[in-house]
Amino acid sequence: MAVTSYRQRWTLDDRASSVWHSLPVDIPPGCPGLLVTLTVPSVDGAVIDLGCEGASGWRGWSGGARRTFAITPTAATPGYVAGELEEGTWFVVIGLHRVPVEGVELVVEAVTGPVSVIPGLDEYAALTAAVGVPARPPRRVLPAADGLRWVAGDFHAHTLHSDGSTPVANLAALGVAAGLDFMAITDHNTEAHHAELAAVGRRFGIGLIPGQEVTTDTGHANAFGAIGVIDFRRPASTWVTEVARRGGLLSINHPLGGDCSWRWDLPEHPPLAEIWHSSWLDHSWGGPIAWWQAWGLGTTTPIGGSDYHNPDSMTLPGTPTTWVAIDAAAEGPDELVPAVLEALAVGRTAISTSYNAPAVLHNANELVVIDAPNTLLLTPDGTRHPIRTPYESVPAPTTTGTALITHDNRFLSLTN
Repeated sequence: MAVTSYRQRWTLDDRASSVWHSLPVDIPPGCPGLLVTLTVPSVDGAVIDLGCEGASGWRGWSGGARRTFAITPTAATPGYVAGELEEGTWFVVIGLHRVPVEGVELVVEAVTGPVSVIPGLDEYAALTAAVGVPARPPRRVLPAADGLRWVAGDFHAHTLHSDGSTPVANLAALGVAAGLDFMAITDHNTEAHHAELAAVGRRFGIGLIPGQEVTTDTGHANAFGAIGVIDFRRPASTWVTEVARRGGLLSINHPLGGDCSWRWDLPEHPPLAEIWHSSWLDHSWGGPIAWWQAWGLGTTTPIGGSDYHNPDSMTLPGTPTTWVAIDAAAEGPDELVPAVLEALAVGRTAISTSYNAPAVLHNANELVVIDAPNTLLLTPDGTRHPIRTPYESVPAPTTTGTALITHDNRFLSLTN
């Protein structure tokens, strides 16, 4: 067993030079485990993140949610990837998310050798074992063009693999109870949760899309697909091309989300944006729609996300609900995941406030408005179409970006 320790006062100068700092740890041949502990004093204004980079690539991230983690060949703390500890120089990665004016002294201790208890693993297993498969509400069947069908989902949610409070299984159960056909599990700066998704999806009868919330201090983005980790420490301008090169899809998250608002300059826009996020509490406020219009209606497919973390989150999974028109032949969780991503890539989406809420969506060359009498359909050219009954259709415009609004200008639904 070997111990590597660091004690250092970190200041605003350190944060100015880089938000992320790497502390080397030597991993010997045949190493049976790595246990890392970060000690942060109780100082107002200190928010410190924690992660790990192996000699052969990224091994996990817990941000500010954990102060200790372990990695062994067969198991790891949630948020970290188990597997062989390759010989060479590893790094404990420190994120200076917030540093007080007077600085903060941190102590990092990395122990290489046998690990008797893996932090967080027993809690995760116990919570997973306790959850059952809930009843699914009656399915909502919406009109779709020939060969397609609409499925309901949520493109943003977190588990104990980052700063959420539940394992993947509990999140899947919440999705099923909300009537969802799919969910994207998008933990921060890690893919540790990906290994569970297929099996859990089959157990609960829900498609679980592998995702990663690429998270920085000046903006978050969701990378969808089993494409490996996107390095959040690299400039955001590289994320778009790298995700596309690997065959994934990138979405700007909550672009007007308080201190998580999008502030990166992108020479190339990604194909998706989380126009409807749970933080949009006042639907008479047109800020998200104005951002979408400025960013590019015709080039940006809108999606929605609850950003569920725990029972104290602003909304449950499925609020809002994103509808995706997929290949009607795709059945079962394993087929749903690629079908949703393929439909997303060509922009077949609509968003409603929840699963059973009023919706506007494309049906071939028509726009169909469901369960929204006495409302207005606002097309991109500014035309307002009165909707009088629970089911009406109008010719689809040639441009994207249609909204369903109330008489007093509250947004009810969007469609691409």
